[in-house]
Amino acid sequence: MTRKVRVRFAPSPTGPLHIGGVRTALFNFLFARKHGGDFLLRIEDTDQTRFVRNAENYIVESLAWCGLTVDEGIGAKTEGNYGPYRQSDRKEMYQEYAYRLVESGNAYYAFDTAEELAALRAQGEETKQPFVYNYLSRKKLQNSLTLSAEEVARKLEANEAFVIRFKMPENFDVELHDLIRGEVHYNTNELDDKVLYKSDGMPTYHLANVVDDYLMKISHVIRGEEWLSSMPLHVLLYKSFAWENEMPEFAHLPLILKPQGQGKLSKRDGDKFGFPVFPLNWVGDNGETANGYREWGFLPEAFVNMLALLGWNPGTEQEIFTMDELIQAFSLERVGKSGAKFDLEKTKWFNQQWLHQTPSARLAEFLLPLVEAHNCTATLAQCERICDLVKERAVLIPDLWTVSEYFFKVPERYDAKIVQKRWSAEVPALLERVIQIIETAQNFTSAALEEDVKQFIQSNNVNMGQIFNCLRLALVGSGTGAHLFDIVEVIGKQETVSRIRRAIERIPNN
Repeated sequence: MTRKVRVRFAPSPTGPLHIGGVRTALFNFLFARKHGGDFLLRIEDTDQTRFVRNAENYIVESLAWCGLTVDEGIGAKTEGNYGPYRQSDRKEMYQEYAYRLVESGNAYYAFDTAEELAALRAQGEETKQPFVYNYLSRKKLQNSLTLSAEEVARKLEANEAFVIRFKMPENFDVELHDLIRGEVHYNTNELDDKVLYKSDGMPTYHLANVVDDYLMKISHVIRGEEWLSSMPLHVLLYKSFAWENEMPEFAHLPLILKPQGQGKLSKRDGDKFGFPVFPLNWVGDNGETANGYREWGFLPEAFVNMLALLGWNPGTEQEIFTMDELIQAFSLERVGKSGAKFDLEKTKWFNQQWLHQTPSARLAEFLLPLVEAHNCTATLAQCERICDLVKERAVLIPDLWTVSEYFFKVPERYDAKIVQKRWSAEVPALLERVIQIIETAQNFTSAALEEDVKQFIQSNNVNMGQIFNCLRLALVGSGTGAHLFDIVEVIGKQETVSRIRRAIERIPNN
């Protein structure tokens, strides 16, 4: 590539960031890092009617949690050379570019009122001929193409409300190359004259987006497929400004689909099937809340790993990727055209795999607050040792507590099936002998304790399965858990003896 790679993620702060948006940011980030380029974050807040106050902070925090470091723009350590990176801070500049298009004949003033346009749309519904503001209808409407220069000047002098619309050329074939979808063709007669500059003094997405991409020297526009239909307008805007040589390459990503595979994944689907569609918990200005993957108990590495494989195929059997591995393997050529179906169980599987390979010292930092939330005490070192023993049984971070609770709490009840099957009249006496072994052990380690107890069992011709099951029952309350003598070593001599004696007192002999 002869041009330096510069990509941007340009969300609108209209609410929480959907995982589809996070994936768009991720693919931009991977592409930039793969080619030694820059990753920019630009906030496109031109639609002030949909602005949500805390959405911008949410976007920044979400990208940071995912490990998507911003080089320039909102959330970057330095502001960069092309800011501001918030479009509402640049609105005066866009007016100049809108007027430039009017002067060159590529755009025009439109004075039609909202009521007049609403009436035309209603009329179109009645006649089943939908109204479109295009190369045909503009010839009959209130705009600078139909009004005299004097009338236009008078309206502008009187400060009458207007918008500036792009003048779509008639019957012109726009041929585009998309890096994912290949050649794409549009005829301008199928397109409408989009508003570029609104009556409230704000640009629309189309104008601000193109102007910013040009001024910020964006080399590649990687965005969702919902923007594919906007590409011909954006290409024509580049031509109208005579910026063809600076036009970025386009790549339109496939949708993330519902679990059933039909339609775009939405918050409603998450509510219906009980899973998050946002990276972090969200609380809106109106009190609306939504669950996030972080609070559900996902590691960011697992979340990113899952998203990367929704629509991108590495071309190998490998499924678990670190960020560095994703950067090395990523290419737009291996992004598919068709939508990628979301799979909750597969998403959990990714997190399970990442929990298994994450250092226990890091997992201990998640477990300790869970322990304290259940009114128990532990040290980070103790939590690290316990995570070593139980992390392969966990799927989500809260499971670290679920699968280790018995290390911190004395069992309140004992599995009735094991009691009935294993706890016979001779068990209490045998467990008293085990207590003696534990109390007199010189080497209080898992391996040494296990060897001592096994020697006792073999020399006394005792049923090993029965003793081990009953000992586990006394310590844990069930037949599950970590290796039995690892539990003994971790909870310690005094606690082990106390739990065994408590079980002897509480469990009736069969």
